[in-house]
Amino acid sequence: MVLRWYQARLAARPLLTQAVTTSILFGIGDIVAQQAVEKRGIEKHEVARTGRMLLYGGVVFGPCAATWFKILQRHVNFPRSPNATILARVACDQGLFAPTFIGVFLSSMAILEGSSPSEKLSRSYGEALRTNYMIWPFVQLVNFKLVPLEHRLLFVNGISIGWNCYLSFLNSQSEKKLE
Repeated sequence: MVLRWYQARLAARPLLTQAVTTSILFGIGDIVAQQAVEKRGIEKHEVARTGRMLLYGGVVFGPCAATWFKILQRHVNFPRSPNATILARVACDQGLFAPTFIGVFLSSMAILEGSSPSEKLSRSYGEALRTNYMIWPFVQLVNFKLVPLEHRLLFVNGISIGWNCYLSFLNSQSEKKLE
């Protein structure tokens, strides 16, 4: 039932549907970070922090990732070797998109928090990128091999609940170091 509703929304307004879905799942990742990892409790929950994650997910990451997957689908193809196509897409994703958007995420959070993007990047970028490379190449292999284009961002968003929880926690730890 829910999947049918999602499919209809995706067919009618693909970019908007993907942006809203991404926004919600970024917010869930932050809620999990604050409540399950940091154990803040409801009374100490930073609503503004969750709002920043919702905003970034819906306005920046969702539309950019949806567009990125279409670009890879259209331009990274080896017709005689589907496996080479998958490996090339993973290489492009992890060599171009991941390093760029980890930087965009950390810089965006710094700006929204009123802190220095350069300090945030120097404190957190390397760790985030190293952790990315332990998880995302394998996720993207599965994604590009098994998931249809229209569901790739949804698949990534599902995995991203844990990843966004990590990014939110890393970002908040970086803020504590600055204070």
